[in-house]
Amino acid sequence: MTELNKIKQDHRRFKQIVRGKIKRNLRKYMSQGEITGRQGKDIVKVPLPRIDIPRFRFSQKQQGGVGQGEGQPGDSLGQGEESPGQAGPAGNQEGEHGVEVDVSLEELAEIMGEELELPNIEPRGVKRLETVKDKYSGIRTTGPESLRHFKRTYKSALQRMIASGEYNPDNPIIVPTKEDMRYRSWKQTSLPESNALILYMMDVSGSMGDEQKEIVRIESFWIDTWLRSQYEGIESRYIIHDATAKEVDRETFFRTRESGGTMISSAYKLALQILEEEYAIDEWNVYLFHFSDGDNWSVDDTGDCMKLMQEGLLPKANLFCYGQVESPYGSGQFIKDINEHFGDHERVTVSEIKNRDGIYDSIKEFLGRGL
Repeated sequence: MTELNKIKQDHRRFKQIVRGKIKRNLRKYMSQGEITGRQGKDIVKVPLPRIDIPRFRFSQKQQGGVGQGEGQPGDSLGQGEESPGQAGPAGNQEGEHGVEVDVSLEELAEIMGEELELPNIEPRGVKRLETVKDKYSGIRTTGPESLRHFKRTYKSALQRMIASGEYNPDNPIIVPTKEDMRYRSWKQTSLPESNALILYMMDVSGSMGDEQKEIVRIESFWIDTWLRSQYEGIESRYIIHDATAKEVDRETFFRTRESGGTMISSAYKLALQILEEEYAIDEWNVYLFHFSDGDNWSVDDTGDCMKLMQEGLLPKANLFCYGQVESPYGSGQFIKDINEHFGDHERVTVSEIKNRDGIYDSIKEFLGRGL
């Protein structure tokens, strides 16, 4: 086995260890939100506890180098500067060791799907958008210099010189001629692309505190991660409501705190308006997520909500998910109303989220149907 193959084998083994660590700690990541604050564009930094990092080790013949001089093994090298972790009195407990590793969101979604046993989503049988992409898939003998394939050009020149007897192993100089030149070629391919909309709605009335919003923020990260792995294109939009509703950006969605009453129908009306005006039902897969503590202003307004769902939202959506986040002030009535009207509806899923530990099971309830 070559050194390169050994490195590849070690790298694959290391990735397997990382995947195993993430899977075993997934419930903790979901409940504590450790990952959501470390998200980049396409990758996320995952803190892993107690993982051994491969390190170089000299063989016996290569002992020595920098730092060799007078002294005995174990002698202090000097006081130096204390790192933050060195301060404080001596203790008798083992310290915590950890490392952060970069994991792509695509791989994180794959791990999440395996651990939660989430079925892949089959987009609705609607029109698929076609996107045309240029794909480099071949080699040709003419083309612009910017597309010259150096490796193939070198290989062609080497073959020609060996065949003609020009190649000298003692002076291995390869001089490509015009006939050796190779260039990358491309062709246009049409790829099916399924788009999806995630529309988040959240009750921001006074009874929904910071902890309840943090639960929604963590849960929406995992929902986003999974749905983005299932569709080529995802749009996310956000609606907040108390007695009235308005569309906001993501930052405002999780930071706003109001103190008014609650009329859930205001959010459903705005959601329906957005769907009717901007998202054709035959081109978009639509996912609606609504989070509240379950208090609504009146029975009449709840009746309006059920009607809006039945006649407007559900016919346009792949899935309608209602997450009831427990708060000290919420009555929790709304989830009972939804269950009473849509308890057996194939596109309606509800979940009670008592605290952060409930996020894991809530996501499984929401996404476990594969709709």
